[in-house]
Amino acid sequence: MIKTPEELRQRIESCAAKLADKFEGKDGKRAIVLCGGTGCLSSNSAEIMAKLKETIAAKGLSDKISVNQADCFGFCSQGPFVKIFPEDTLYRMVSIDDVDEIVEKDLIGGDVVERLLYVDPVTGQKVQKQDDITFYKKQRRIALSGCGLIDPENIDEAFGWGAFAGLAKALTMDRQEVINTILDSGLRGRGGGGFPTGRKWQFAYNQNSDEKYVVCNGDEGDPGAFMDRSIFEGNPLAVIEGMAIAGYAIGASNGYFYVRAEYPIAVKRLRLAIEEARAEGLLGENILGTGFNFDLHVRLGAGAFVCGEETALLNSIEGMRGMPRPRPPFPAVKGLWEKPTIVNNVETLACVPYILRNGVESFAKYGTEKSKGTKVFALGGKVNNVGLVEIPMGTTLRELIYDIGGGIPNGKKFKAIQTGGPSGGCLTEEFYDEPIDFDSLSAKGSMMGSGGAIVMDEDNCMVDVAKFYMEFICDESCGKCSPCRIGTKRLLEILNKITDGNGTMEDLQELEELAATIKANSLCALGQTAANPVMSTLKHFRNEYIAHIQDKKCPAKVCKNLMQYKIVPELCKGCSLCSRKCPVNAISGVIKSPFEIDQSKCIKCGMCVSSCKFNAIIKE
Repeated sequence: MIKTPEELRQRIESCAAKLADKFEGKDGKRAIVLCGGTGCLSSNSAEIMAKLKETIAAKGLSDKISVNQADCFGFCSQGPFVKIFPEDTLYRMVSIDDVDEIVEKDLIGGDVVERLLYVDPVTGQKVQKQDDITFYKKQRRIALSGCGLIDPENIDEAFGWGAFAGLAKALTMDRQEVINTILDSGLRGRGGGGFPTGRKWQFAYNQNSDEKYVVCNGDEGDPGAFMDRSIFEGNPLAVIEGMAIAGYAIGASNGYFYVRAEYPIAVKRLRLAIEEARAEGLLGENILGTGFNFDLHVRLGAGAFVCGEETALLNSIEGMRGMPRPRPPFPAVKGLWEKPTIVNNVETLACVPYILRNGVESFAKYGTEKSKGTKVFALGGKVNNVGLVEIPMGTTLRELIYDIGGGIPNGKKFKAIQTGGPSGGCLTEEFYDEPIDFDSLSAKGSMMGSGGAIVMDEDNCMVDVAKFYMEFICDESCGKCSPCRIGTKRLLEILNKITDGNGTMEDLQELEELAATIKANSLCALGQTAANPVMSTLKHFRNEYIAHIQDKKCPAKVCKNLMQYKIVPELCKGCSLCSRKCPVNAISGVIKSPFEIDQSKCIKCGMCVSSCKFNAIIKE
């Protein structure tokens, strides 16, 4: 157990030396690190690690080679990953069948397995080191610091990365000084609203109360988002340390993690990290001999998107239905069990130890005037390099999509990027060179949100995209206030009417009026931002709405009721494969003669297109 700041300093120095020796090979061993994030685990990363250990043991090399899992390397489209130190060789898209070759050729023979190296799509050159891959070059890891390198289930490796040095420093400062440090850093909440973190802490600090609470919002519900999950899985002690610093700053003695139950790996690693921190004396009573008492508890959410809203989250922790509370009073004044409470999201809290440990300038040197530091994005959709990225605020959309994301697959044309999830909006190519920060995105009709970034190409129907997000919002509305409960349902009905080919021009005006009403009168941010996808697509892609209404056509050929499959007679060989695959017997003809599709029977499932070997079936 660590009882004093001096003991902690010595432990950190000792573990840092061991970690450096591991990565530099000074301990006489080669070290293998595998991606242990959810994505790679689903692609057999754990089985690959087991096979590596088994093969290495069979070769009598266990005393010369260490094997362990870290977390997400970020470059999800190229996983699973195996990284070998001290050479810093990165193998991607590794399978169990590759293990023997890695052991024989690299670990024993000392030669690189070149077929497993990343190939730069521009130069065609194979890249051996992670930092030389374009995907990583413009990234800067602060919230994700340590993820993909250290073992998240080994507290000594976290110490080697500087864990709890920020807390130790904070405990030498008075509480107001800690708050001032966060204020000076310019850190804003990464959960969506972008509210200055230090100001929220200040409000809670100013309250006189016998009890205060710190809550970590780990209820990550945006479609395609996995930023918070990856931090929990990769470096949970960073968030735990951030919670402890926040607790000290406002005078709280208890904190709560609110995490989705759908994140079993994150929950497991978080609970293990809390137990390890308690065992080391870094949670509990009289932390580091300073008289500061602080402990943490975990509460699991059942997957309600609305519980990402802080007051609904607090209700859920208290055992009530997850529904938002009217504000004011704000949680910093009257929150959990009516006590002053600060609610910060995972990424925000992960930045706090970095700021305390390395100083304000090390954080504030990144970003723009009003949006300091970095931001983690889950980059997905129609982009070559799908994955988790952390970029300085102020990075442009062009850099995110093309330099880091690698552009659009299959030579397709970029159409839009949806930022901020269901609460955000679409941005088009006219905003390529706009800086990504809180205020810039909001001014363009979108928002930062928690960090989802979904890229769309010419094959996406923007009316259908708006409908997708509205279906999600309708499902997730808690129903407490009628503008959200009823208004979003009416929006969805109109969108369905348009995509079914029954829309009128009057519907566009009704969409706009409804959106304004819902935004102005909804109780919480879910309802207040619910219409953003509709309004942004209407603004930038109004012509697509008009095409659906007036021409009864879906330009992207996505909306089933406005498109049909046709067989091109000149290309059809009469093989009958499409007819045999059709589940509703809508295709008929004579062998070796062109077949035809009965449009009255066709359900537009696409089986005919996927089965045709001659590209003879088209969408119109």
